[in-house]
Parts: sequence; C-alpha cells; structure tokens
Amino acid sequence: MNYIYEREIEVCYTPALFPFYNPENKIVVVVDILRATSAICSAFENNVKEIVPIANVEDAFKLKDQGYIIAAERNGERVDGADMGNSPFEFLEPSVRGKSIAFTTTNGTQAIEIAKQKNIVVIGAFLNHRILCNWLIHQQKDILVLCAGWKGKFNLEDTYFAGALIEYLTSYSNFTTTCDSAMASRSLYLLAKDNLYDFLSNSSHFERLKKLNKLDDIRYCLSMDKTNVIPVLKDDVIVNICSSN
Repeated sequence: MNYIYEREIEVCYTPALFPFYNPENKIVVVVDILRATSAICSAFENNVKEIVPIANVEDAFKLKDQGYIIAAERNGERVDGADMGNSPFEFLEPSVRGKSIAFTTTNGTQAIEIAKQKNIVVIGAFLNHRILCNWLIHQQKDILVLCAGWKGKFNLEDTYFAGALIEYLTSYSNFTTTCDSAMASRSLYLLAKDNLYDFLSNSSHFERLKKLNKLDDIRYCLSMDKTNVIPVLKDDVIVNICSSN
C-alpha cells in the first residue's frame, strides 16, 4: 500500500517534558511498560468493559460505590483497600471480565491525565505492539510517544518501547523522524533488541519490582504481541476499539 504524506514521530521521555511538545492533531501513544499500560492491554484482552484512568487515589476510591473495581498502585505495591494493584495478571482474572475498573498508578495514569487534553490518546505496550503499529499506519497522523517514566524521570523500558515502535513504523510505512529523542530511542532498541530482559536487569524499576517479587510481571510485560487490543481514551474512559477481539 502506498502512502502519500510523510509523517513525523517524536518521543517525549517523561510527562515533565510534555509541555515542550506540541501534540495538537497528533496521536499521543502513552506507554508505561512496567506496568500500567501492559495491565490495560491485558484487561481488554480479558474483555473488561472499560477502564477509567484517574490521577489520584482518593478520586479512584470515590467510584467504589458506583460499582467500579478499584485498581490502585503506588511505588509498585497495591494501595491498602484497593481490589487490585497493577499486575497484568490481576487484570487477566476471570472475575474482572465485563467489569468497569477505576485505575490509578504511580506513573501511567498520570501520563494519561497529562496527555488527554484535546488529543487522541492510545495505549501502547509490547503486548499490543504489532496491532497498534498497524493501526497507527492507517491513521494518517503524526505521532508523539509519551513515556510515563518514573516520577517524572527517564526510564529505559518505556524509551526502548518507543524505539521498537519507531523501527517498525519507519520500516513499513512513510514515517520519519528528525527528533533527537526519537532517534536515540531507536538506537537503544537496536542495541538491546536481542535480549531486552537482560539489558533491563540493572535498571531502576527492574530492581524495584524484583524486590517486590514481581519478576514474572516483568517477563510478561516484555512479551511481544500477546494481546489483540487497541485501547483508546474516549471521553476520559479507556475502551478497546479493536472489533476483532
């Protein structure tokens, strides 16, 4: 298939840098590999009805009385009183199928909150990498990848994912980039693509989750194309727009 218009890809390493970008008329791909966006993809693969991303814990718990399942995480651990944390395996449980989830996390839902103003926001993870890339190819819009990072700081796993996205899109469609952060992300991907798990083994969030005995979460979140979903934010609610699931 031939595409006429060349499109640009940019990468924002952390939400703290988002004000320096112009997301207008672009698709913003929010990514928090360990673990929020991976959990969201897992949820929709498990036929969850919808997910409401919420920046703070107090507002998430307000939806408890409205029948929402409360999924809340801070610093890698489930918040006291929440039904779930943000392990993707929790979102794969049969008990959540068809349910609505109020979701708040340390980094991922904060990034969604920052990105959502008048932008098209889609959720990215290794778990939905290929189907997301193919969807992006057909949207005919520029792309800004927003890495959730860790508390406003750069992290390796989200940046690596941005590089994987760029490598696919520039190889199979008419995407290009003149953005240094995007070029660096692609270089990181090419450096580590043969063994990402080992490459990340000394990273800060890997160590954080390792101490919490979450190595299985890490392995799963680094798995390619385990889900067939495209989670998109619509009217402040995340829904799956992939009809083939």
